[in-house]
Amino acid sequence: MLAAIANTFTNCFRIPELKSRILFTMGLLAICRLEAYIHCPGLDGNALAEFFRRAASNDPSGGMLGLYSLFTGGALENCAVGALGIMPYISATIIIQLMTAVVPHLSKLAREEGGRTKLIQYGRYLTVLLCLGQGFVMALGWENPQKLFGEGIGRLVLYEDTPFQIWWYRIQTTLILTTGTMLLMWLGEQITDRGIGNGVSLVITIGILARLPAAGIAVKDMFFPGEGSEATHNFGHGVALLVLLAAVIAGVIAVTQAQRKIPVQYAQRAVGRKVYSGGTSFMPLRVNYSGVMPIIFAQAILMFPQKIFSSLGGLFDLKLFRELAAALNEGAFLYMLLYGLMILFFSYFWVATQFNELQIADDLKKNGGYIPGVRPGTATSDFLHNAMHRITLAGAVFLTIIAIIPILLNQEMKIPYQVATFFGGTSLLITVGVMLDTMRQVESHLLMRHYDGFLKKGRLRGRF
Repeated sequence: MLAAIANTFTNCFRIPELKSRILFTMGLLAICRLEAYIHCPGLDGNALAEFFRRAASNDPSGGMLGLYSLFTGGALENCAVGALGIMPYISATIIIQLMTAVVPHLSKLAREEGGRTKLIQYGRYLTVLLCLGQGFVMALGWENPQKLFGEGIGRLVLYEDTPFQIWWYRIQTTLILTTGTMLLMWLGEQITDRGIGNGVSLVITIGILARLPAAGIAVKDMFFPGEGSEATHNFGHGVALLVLLAAVIAGVIAVTQAQRKIPVQYAQRAVGRKVYSGGTSFMPLRVNYSGVMPIIFAQAILMFPQKIFSSLGGLFDLKLFRELAAALNEGAFLYMLLYGLMILFFSYFWVATQFNELQIADDLKKNGGYIPGVRPGTATSDFLHNAMHRITLAGAVFLTIIAIIPILLNQEMKIPYQVATFFGGTSLLITVGVMLDTMRQVESHLLMRHYDGFLKKGRLRGRF
């Protein structure tokens, strides 16, 4: 099997077009990683990076800033030009998608020819606005690091404390951070057009994978600590972790690929002087339709109550608020219960806003298509709604299990958090999903030149 995989990689570089696309993608991803290490002028990025390393021992997950830093590939704690990462563009895209479901003008535009291009353009404009706002807030945060990151960190701004110097720093940093995000967005689009894979997703993935060296060091320290320390885990734990990792990855691949195929029959029809013959096809309904979005939404929302209750408990010295803040700490029973319920809710919410069964039923009717045994029109939309409702439950339960695994590993088995994140949660879901999508594109190039792909019969399969 390893020989077959090695042979497939060799075949990738035998095709000139595929070789150029792979090298082009690797080159642009290297530029994206450089953005995570180039400090913004006038900031002491080394001091903040050292503070993050010290704070990781007390709060391994890092809270909201840790989640944000995960998607920036460590650029946040380096005070780097890419500190905003690609997230403003992702946020703008999500906002436009959600508005498309509720704003009639945008919904009509999405169905028109060339309307998608217009929506992408609106997303870029919104990205600039979000970058300017978030960049200015980030500049203020670096200016007052104790309020944003906590006590124990000194001054980061290297400019003199005069009104002109401070405002110059704020404007300069805001523009640099905005430019860094727009460059990442442009590089991602170039990868999509001229490289291999989805560029924006690869930019996020390469930031996540950049944490692998630190996770590897943490794994080594678990079994082979330095002198004067005892190993916290034994050989049996290592075997169990490897089995768990293989099982989780296999489960993520299976559910990511899983789909329910709804058969569709097309009747013979005449358009003008042309007669189109009927045929049989299928409509794939993905089990994990919402992808990683429910986990991201749940994590982001659950971070705010804990911070609010903690602040109120310290401000008014109320035991109730302090107890609520402790109950909402990551790893507490109440936190995991609310976490799971919110993932279930947002899974259905995302399907409700993005899966338009009425439009699908209408399009089938216009094109002479129908589901065998189901009448066209309202009956078809009801059938699709019920089918999607059932399979969404399976996908939501799967997401909940995957999201809780890293927390349990960290809290119960004392696995370092930077290691536990690769056993589930957003990191694993994004990485596996992007790798599968990239492999599909490589497969298509190989099969066009009559080469064997990575998998048997040259295609990835998934069925629910």
